[in-house]
Amino acid sequence: MQLLIVIISVVLLVLIVIQVGKLGEMTTALSSSSAEEAQQTVNSRQGNLMLVFLIGFLGLFIWSALYYKNYYLGFGPNEAASEHGKKIDWLFNVTLVITGIVFFITQVLLFYFAWKYRGRKGHQAQYISHDNKLEIVWTLVPAITMTLLVIGGMDVWNSVMPDVDDPTELVQLEVTGYQFAWDIRYPGADNELGDKNFRLISATNPLGQDWTDKRNLDDFHASEIVLPVGKQVRVRITAKDVLHSFYLPQFRVKMDAVPGMPTYFIFTPTKTTEEYRKELSKYPEFQVPSDPDDPNSDPLWKTANYELACAELCGKGHYSMRRVVKVVSEEEFEKWAKEQPSFYMTNIRGTDEDPYKGQYLEVELKQHAKEYKAQLEKAIEAENPDDKIVRLKYVTFETGSAKLSPLSKYELDEVVATLKEYRHMKIEIAGHTDNTGDADANMALSQRRAEAVQNYLIEHGIDPARLTAKGYGSSRPQASNDTEEGRQENRRTEFKILDL
Repeated sequence: MQLLIVIISVVLLVLIVIQVGKLGEMTTALSSSSAEEAQQTVNSRQGNLMLVFLIGFLGLFIWSALYYKNYYLGFGPNEAASEHGKKIDWLFNVTLVITGIVFFITQVLLFYFAWKYRGRKGHQAQYISHDNKLEIVWTLVPAITMTLLVIGGMDVWNSVMPDVDDPTELVQLEVTGYQFAWDIRYPGADNELGDKNFRLISATNPLGQDWTDKRNLDDFHASEIVLPVGKQVRVRITAKDVLHSFYLPQFRVKMDAVPGMPTYFIFTPTKTTEEYRKELSKYPEFQVPSDPDDPNSDPLWKTANYELACAELCGKGHYSMRRVVKVVSEEEFEKWAKEQPSFYMTNIRGTDEDPYKGQYLEVELKQHAKEYKAQLEKAIEAENPDDKIVRLKYVTFETGSAKLSPLSKYELDEVVATLKEYRHMKIEIAGHTDNTGDADANMALSQRRAEAVQNYLIEHGIDPARLTAKGYGSSRPQASNDTEEGRQENRRTEFKILDL
């Protein structure tokens, strides 16, 4: 509202000045005995006003530049936060100096000539129809200047737009724009982004990732961009619907996001978010409350963030495409990346879209083996006999049966390897059920299941004398049988180390 009042006031002031000028002209014309003298008076007044406007205009221009300098990119606390950004700032500053000099010269000459060559009695304009020397000068000077700027710009562009033969050597991510948000995808531990196909896009697969490409299985999606300081970053940029623009102002990164035509940008962050905030804290402009409606809110510098914005007018919700960008230490980034869950494992695994449904993935088998070995070491080191128990989490049976499921072989093979490593180890294989159904039937079922495991181990070369099979039915619950989760916990197979 205040801005609107100021604008209206300025417009009214201009109208008043115009009307006063017209009134002066009428008064002069009426009071002067000569129309020529009246015109001379008007010309002189207009010429003088041109000089006044020139001084005021250039003065306001210089004042505003100095007053707002700490908000401009490339000045004050807003120095580039990337390696290539310094080159871009240099190019912009060179362009600013050249165009600034031309701007001042042309403005001064424009208004000075309006004053110097105002209409005066006894002076007549001289018309020059052609001057080859003048035309050569004002053609060659801009041409040479533009050539130098273009050459400098191409040199900067080539230095900031290299690609790499092996992108796995740097930090990778993919950003996909759509109305009105960004999908941000990182590669997992393999540091490789999996293939996509727009035909595979669905409610559960927003990017159309091809799950038959195993590189996709550890990729994860993020709500914000997190980058390590000092490491080269390659951003793959694309769009789903209309033209967007991937814009990181503080890093001097801007690249269009075009549907069907992926682009990329490579840059190296040089300043963490905390370092950026610390720099802002040195300037009074950023000491004001971050929330204008709450004078007790944190100062603006303390809540400042790097940001991702869309620099295209892509629709009414264009503003909502802002995303936070965090730059942290390499150690913090590695920790953050390891904590992010795979999109496939949390949203696709075990569903009808999962091409590996009913089978274990290599990463799962490694995790299962790790869990088993951790339990085994703990059981071997335990002094209390009741703690020398290893639960076989991934040994399962067909419903109501003692027939081992095909996937049980992987963990049972771990048990076989254990018994072959510890040649004097003797174990008791225990079967347990929940309390659903008849207790005697549950006891018999648990016994048969324990014997099924025993038989598997014997078939794979383990001496039967080292094995004991015992069914406990529902007599040793580990959780409440009142809930499905508890009953699931109680339906288990485990072995107890009797002797090493």
